[in-house]
Amino acid sequence: MTEARPMVPAYPALIRDYDSQFRADESYRAGLPDLQNGPASLIVGARAPIQHVGISNFRLPIRYQTRPDSSHRGGEIALETSVTGTVSLDADRKGINMSRIMRSFYAHSDHLFSLKVLEAALDDYKADLDAFDARIQMRFSYPIRVDSLRSGLSGWQYYDIAQEVVEHRGDRLRIVHFDYVYSSTCPCSLELSEHARETRSRLATPHSQRSVARISAVMKGPDKIWFEDLVELCRRAVPTETQVMVKREDEQAFAELNASNPIFVEDAVRAFAHELQADPRIGDFRVIASHQESLHSHDAVSLLVDGPTFAQASLDPMTFAGLRA
Repeated sequence: MTEARPMVPAYPALIRDYDSQFRADESYRAGLPDLQNGPASLIVGARAPIQHVGISNFRLPIRYQTRPDSSHRGGEIALETSVTGTVSLDADRKGINMSRIMRSFYAHSDHLFSLKVLEAALDDYKADLDAFDARIQMRFSYPIRVDSLRSGLSGWQYYDIAQEVVEHRGDRLRIVHFDYVYSSTCPCSLELSEHARETRSRLATPHSQRSVARISAVMKGPDKIWFEDLVELCRRAVPTETQVMVKREDEQAFAELNASNPIFVEDAVRAFAHELQADPRIGDFRVIASHQESLHSHDAVSLLVDGPTFAQASLDPMTFAGLRA
């Protein structure tokens, strides 16, 4: 006797052609399902608040203003910018409509960039999503024309920068993150090389390596910090910035510059901190430096924090690994 199989309802015959003429009106949109705004009974997992939920790395061109020159004239530059936007989510809410973050940001994207524009975008999507905390971060590579040391040539140096506005528990912070790439000559290796020359007439060269510092700083007060200001601050602290256009006389000059400024990684973060502390436009800050050793098969790293904003007991495992010069 053959076992009876349960009857399977026939799948309805649906139209497979895309309807390019269909338009969704207000009533149709109102009837669309919206699971992210569903009841708390749909929450999966712990009924816990979420500190960050949103979108990362949506890209668009943004116009930035360059620092005015001696004649008080500034320019504009359009740069591809990666935007991350997040909000906090209450424990009893299922989720957010993430496209609202993009729509809120796009409403301001045609404006010439300023922190006021960034804060206005944050206000909009914070209100749209009914969130108590919100954050926006914009990442881009900013070009500045740099002169060579002696030959009179010049070329474009690119600086990785991120601008961030964070609102947390009613407090709003404006933060800049800035990467500075430089050469670090080991003071110990320099002294040992000179010792070999003086005592044994042996040719020896000190080791140096491409290095990177990531500076994160809270901006305070009404005065604007230009990106060019940050470059000059870093050059005052550690003048051995890597070069763009180089002829032989520039290479010799760079060797002399490195020998005049040997630096351990501990020296580097303190030198940057000294300049940051002296700038009244800068509040709390963090300096992370990585000297990517040519002597060792590992990197030399250091981290210095001033103020509570960036203080933390634990470090992300990629904190130092993420600094590649």
